[in-house]
Amino acid sequence: MMIPAVDSFRALLASHPPYPGRYWIAYSGGLDSHVLLHLCAQARSQFPSIPEFRAIHIHHGLQPQANGWAEHCERTSRTLGIPFSLIAVDARAQAGESPEEAARRARYRAIRDQLSPGETVLTAQHVDDQAETLLLQLIRGAGLAGLAAMPRFARFAPGFLLRPLLGHTREELSRYASEHGLRWVDDPSNTDVGYDRNFMRHRVLPLLAQRWPSVSQSLARSAGHCAEALEQLENLSADLYQTALNGDGRSLSIARLKSYKPADQRLVLRHWLKTSGYRMPAAVVLERIRRELLPAAADRMPRVAWSEGEVRRYRDGLFVLPMLPSVDNSVSIAWDGASNLQLPGSNGELHVEPATPGLGIDAAAWHTGPIRVAFRQGGECCRLPHRAGSHSLKKLFQEAGIPPWLRERAPLVYIGDELAAIGEWWVTERFAASCGTPSVSLRWTRAPMAVAPSGGE
Repeated sequence: MMIPAVDSFRALLASHPPYPGRYWIAYSGGLDSHVLLHLCAQARSQFPSIPEFRAIHIHHGLQPQANGWAEHCERTSRTLGIPFSLIAVDARAQAGESPEEAARRARYRAIRDQLSPGETVLTAQHVDDQAETLLLQLIRGAGLAGLAAMPRFARFAPGFLLRPLLGHTREELSRYASEHGLRWVDDPSNTDVGYDRNFMRHRVLPLLAQRWPSVSQSLARSAGHCAEALEQLENLSADLYQTALNGDGRSLSIARLKSYKPADQRLVLRHWLKTSGYRMPAAVVLERIRRELLPAAADRMPRVAWSEGEVRRYRDGLFVLPMLPSVDNSVSIAWDGASNLQLPGSNGELHVEPATPGLGIDAAAWHTGPIRVAFRQGGECCRLPHRAGSHSLKKLFQEAGIPPWLRERAPLVYIGDELAAIGEWWVTERFAASCGTPSVSLRWTRAPMAVAPSGGE
């Protein structure tokens, strides 16, 4: 197979146009991305109506030659008439992270941050990259999603990612580069077989190709079969997920999940975590969710945590939450009762707003004393309008189905030394507006977490 002619390349791009916006070319300066850059420049010169291209080079700062590579990339882009952006990143590996993963994470985060909605990133991965990815995923014991390797087209942040050279081999790209006299940079780390991908590229695949010359194409074809099967499974999991979803649109019904077979439960959990914006945890985490949370008694509130978040059970629901710092319940914060109040512990903000007369907090009572915000100590009680007797906050939260992780974070608003409001849910009898009187209401905008019920009175 040959590298596509410019009109064919343009047709491939046109099948996935950025809408609106531009194509961003991920340009490292190496052979593969230079071929991609050159093809884009050719397409632009022959078809001026094609959307704008812009090259983006990520300066990792990990090699002594990095500054020279950046200069080469900018010079080459300008020569080809393609606007150029240079982004410097911190690509140092975190604890437990490989250098390869750290550089990849930093690179994709930087590109994502440049993207406007609807724009498309073009990357230069090819058949041999696909084969390496599949073998690495097999060795890691990946599931079907990993074995599907790299899709040609996928959503990426607010836009999309397209790999237009995925059907071509490294040899074909090298031949194209030679025919067009392209000059590229060589990263010496690409020959370091201490990195898994380089070991696969320089040691394993050449050995396999001696016995099976078309091994890269065969492996890439297998990845395509896995991708097709994955798409079918994702359609199935989306249907199962919609059935298992509770009315809040975020939590999963445990009763409905328990009616599924174990394999279908795993499908739904994976789909749920993915659509909730979390990277997929290890299989052992999914099994803990299935085995520890689903069979737990209804009055229990177990949780399973991993590096990115946690899944909790409350009543008939599974809730996925980010890892949030605990709230210091000894804190008491003075508030002017007018400006937005930033709450500690990534706990969002408290706002005061005009309310429908007669609903919320009596506007005159709102400023009868100093206002402060505190958090539960335990044992708090209050009297509510139109309800007899005093009520403990614990009982009110239980009656309203407020999950425990929100109860401990709920801001309690005091006027003077008297409790006036519990979050945005209740106003106490002493401060409640009477019919027709001017009033204000509280709104608590919190960090992303499960939505609580609307509460009581």
